[in-house]
Amino acid sequence: MQYDITIIGGGIVGLATGLKIKIQKPDLKVAILEKEEALARHQTGNNSGVIHSGLYYKPGGHKANNCIDGYRQLVQYCQTHDIPFEITGKVVVATEKEQLPQLKFLMERGLQNGLAGIKSITMDELKDLEPYCNGLGALHVPQTGIVDYKAVALSYGKEFQALGGEILLSHKVQNIGSLKNKIVIKTLNSELTTKVLINCAGLYADKIAELHEKTTLPIRIIPFRGEYYKIKKERQYLVKNLIYPVPDPNFPFLGVHFTRMMKGGVEAGPNAVLAFKKEGYRKSDFNLKEFLEAITWPGLQKVAGKYWKTGLGEYKRSFSKKAFTAALQQLIPDIQESDLESGGAGVRAQACDRNGGLLDDFAIHETIQAVHVINAPSPAATSALSIADKVAGLALAKL
Repeated sequence: MQYDITIIGGGIVGLATGLKIKIQKPDLKVAILEKEEALARHQTGNNSGVIHSGLYYKPGGHKANNCIDGYRQLVQYCQTHDIPFEITGKVVVATEKEQLPQLKFLMERGLQNGLAGIKSITMDELKDLEPYCNGLGALHVPQTGIVDYKAVALSYGKEFQALGGEILLSHKVQNIGSLKNKIVIKTLNSELTTKVLINCAGLYADKIAELHEKTTLPIRIIPFRGEYYKIKKERQYLVKNLIYPVPDPNFPFLGVHFTRMMKGGVEAGPNAVLAFKKEGYRKSDFNLKEFLEAITWPGLQKVAGKYWKTGLGEYKRSFSKKAFTAALQQLIPDIQESDLESGGAGVRAQACDRNGGLLDDFAIHETIQAVHVINAPSPAATSALSIADKVAGLALAKL
């Protein structure tokens, strides 16, 4: 099989990229390779379903620009294709005096990123929006919403196929070589050639890049598991929409929060703990090779040295429902352990460099024949169509 462009990874970014390429160049032969038996099995299918507004991201950075543009494109796509979504708004709540300066900083950043209507609210106004939420200060962000990203991704894939694109399931990549100026990709089921390769492999993006480039990258994808609880149906009235804490500015995670889901129900979480397997959704999941690759990475060792107290707190919440509940009670004092049922978990692909830097922005690496999307953590689902514009442009320029 011969293709003009081959995309590795059937998650939302890979599917959006394939769709954008076929819209621009319908005559090109394009394939998406997915190692699983179905699309959107991993990060796309196990996230919180939040349509992010762009509040947290450095103005002018890739995350901010792609999130804001991706938000607009996503909403328009859902409207056009009758995919259910809601723009619910959210509150970001300071529960400690020390968090108030960071709350003010987030307000300024939101305004810089063009979030019309974002505002500081009084505690009485907070109670109007979220009657059971307590705090010392709060922001209301009207742009935030909810959607089922798996449904969105599957729609991208369906449209991609309708335009003539091919999706090859159960095609785990085993090796990548070259032959006469073409890239040769060997999978468990076949061998194919392509003029241009796009790597959207998420948790395995570093491994695919190294297979292609035959060298070790200066960054490594570290898997962090985020675990959720569900609020029992009879207690879901405690949350009307979305309630977030003020995030730690030194840690690339948003803290445990409350999210009303598009498919119904309310989730509480996630925490953020090192997963002992790239796709380790359960505490018991373990892969020795992947675990050793993570803990021997100099960058992760430096992260552990800097954030060990934060990390211990995250692990405590992982193994103690009481500790998890205590974190939630900072936002909603009425929540009780008995209100929480075990929920799902997701694994975030977080790029970490050798110096202990947890890459906060999207990162794309190019070679003559390939585009590697190395770091695309949250808000990649919101940003997918915008990221796809960038990646598609880079790939088409190589033909």
